[in-house]
Amino acid sequence: MHSPKPPVKNRVGLGLRRVLMKDLQAAPAGDFDFLELAPENWIGVGGAQGAALRALAEKFALSCHGLSLSLGGPTPLDVAFVREVRVFLELYNVPLYSEHLSYCSDDGHLYDLLPLPFTEEAVHHVAARIRQAQDILGRRLAVENVSYYAAPRQDMDEVTFTNAVLREADCDLLLDVNNVYVNSINHGFDPQAFLLGIDPGRVVGMHVAGHFDESDTLKIDTHGASVKPAVWSLLAQAYARFGAQPTLLERDFNFPVFAELVAELQTIRRLQAAGVNRG
Repeated sequence: MHSPKPPVKNRVGLGLRRVLMKDLQAAPAGDFDFLELAPENWIGVGGAQGAALRALAEKFALSCHGLSLSLGGPTPLDVAFVREVRVFLELYNVPLYSEHLSYCSDDGHLYDLLPLPFTEEAVHHVAARIRQAQDILGRRLAVENVSYYAAPRQDMDEVTFTNAVLREADCDLLLDVNNVYVNSINHGFDPQAFLLGIDPGRVVGMHVAGHFDESDTLKIDTHGASVKPAVWSLLAQAYARFGAQPTLLERDFNFPVFAELVAELQTIRRLQAAGVNRG
């Protein structure tokens, strides 16, 4: 298989969704640079869909963002699944594999990304599981800061918890800028202070997405709308802090015409270029 170039700084990506397959296949060079997918949705897939994935992997770098590793979960890590992921990553020469700093299973999948308590015990628990996953994968793992609406326990704030996990696990961060904004409104903290508090050397990629404005004090992370102006502004600030990291536009449903997604990708490119020039 052709070895795609890994995503590097100043690149933009889009999620590989089956509903977008025809548009992704027909997209000209320059619309996007890499595609992100959940490996559990593609491991073992053959037939026409498998052939389509292989064809896209010949043209674009792939990035993987998992949904079911359950890094903070109470039950043992699914070692067999992690080994399957390793084979998939190596097959497609995927440079970045990320997962959520959350949990999604307890003796069975819960089909949601549930928040962890911000405690020392949780830091040690999730960091140990990240280290275990990294050992099996034979590579560094990036974890993503998640949106949450109920806090099980907070002995420390989110940025302190996140940094503690990153340091103890010695892993990287996939910074979801929309999640920072959504959480800042829902839980009343300064999003710029969050960015300033993150260890800059840990950030290896970014996500940006749309959300739903339930009210002035409640935002719902949906990935089903265009990116809001406040989130674009925060993304620009993130580039100023961490550099123009590879950035994915997340859209999971309520898809507009493809040209509208391309326009948002072009906005990411402009902000990346501005960040590089400013630096």
